Amino acid sequence: MRKEEIQVVVTIRLQRMGAVKNPHYRVVVSDSKKTRKGGFIEIVGYYNPMREPAIINMKKDRIEEWVRRGARLSSTVRNLLVKV
Repeated sequence: MRKEEIQVVVTIRLQRMGAVKNPHYRVVVSDSKKTRKGGFIEIVGYYNPMREPAIINMKKDRIEEWVRRGARLSSTVRNLLVKV
């Protein structure tokens, strides 16, 4: 396989932010080989489960674009998209 043919598997998943016992999350597009705290390609949303009701903001058009390009959704992000 030539270098140009190597494809990176991209995942849309949550990245934990916030303090101890006060989590909030970014919904990010990242290389699946990177760690959860590793770098990301783009921020496509925000999720704060500590608020009542929980705050969920997502850029659906950008998520759809990444899925068309072949990005995989994590199960948690898939469940959050159903709620939006």
